[in-house]
Amino acid sequence: MNREQRTALLAVAEPDELIELADACLAAGPAPTVLVAPEVGCVSVQVREPIVRDRFLLGDVLACRAEVELDGSRGWSMRLGDDRAAALAAAILDAAVEAGRAEAEVDELCARVAERQRAAEHAEWAELAPTIVEFEEL
Repeated sequence: MNREQRTALLAVAEPDELIELADACLAAGPAPTVLVAPEVGCVSVQVREPIVRDRFLLGDVLACRAEVELDGSRGWSMRLGDDRAAALAAAILDAAVEAGRAEAEVDELCARVAERQRAAEHAEWAELAPTIVEFEEL
């Protein structure tokens, strides 16, 4: 799993999962240096229209970001909402993996999150399937 995939999955993981794993990681070694304390702000969301492929601003969303350094490696996270503890925990986990600590545990957490996302997507499509209109060819 590359860093982009990992940070994307940590961004949507349950806060309790993140905090528990970050606490376990911190118990195993020195504390991280907080480079950017968790801060809440607005981020503009830009989307691309699927047919013409024009980009447009959808709106602003509330997000929280944090950055830490652990064993000489930097970790970063950004999560939607204002949960500072979860953002800091995700940054700690990112730094831990970059520093060679807890990689298996973080990958396992990310795999669970990815599976939950797939299950939610399948459930959504199953709910939408009865509304699909199929046209006959002429």
